[in-house]
Amino acid sequence: MTWMADLRSTRSREAEDWTSDLMTNRDLKDLKVLLVEDVDDTRLFMRLELEQHGFIVFESADGRTAVKTATRERPDIILMDLTLPVMDGFAAARLIRKNPTLKEVPIIAVTAHHETDFRAGAKNSGFDAYVTKPIDIDWLKELISGLLI
Repeated sequence: MTWMADLRSTRSREAEDWTSDLMTNRDLKDLKVLLVEDVDDTRLFMRLELEQHGFIVFESADGRTAVKTATRERPDIILMDLTLPVMDGFAAARLIRKNPTLKEVPIIAVTAHHETDFRAGAKNSGFDAYVTKPIDIDWLKELISGLLI
């Protein structure tokens, strides 16, 4: 997998067409997503949107629980905030990457931080992509499709 930085601003029309052709909505249905977000309202909104698109969603509100949930549930993809209580997203991603059964699972940073140092930290911690809030769920589905191919 390659590093993708806030693709909303950098992706081309050709890449959009290519990604949407790779997987249909049917292919994404029933994929397991681990959603790691400490803000209850944001987590609820994202869970409902993802479930509406056919994803099976597991939730964690902190990094330590995220690592445990990922190990137990073996998600197909992880959406994780960076600033979390107990253990931040950077540390959680590093631990997930050390687990042989999870090391290839795509991890997307979903954060309000636009700063370059957060992006670099996410990349160095093992995140595969970085998106900033607010999230466009349809666009996120395209990103997920691209990462799972």
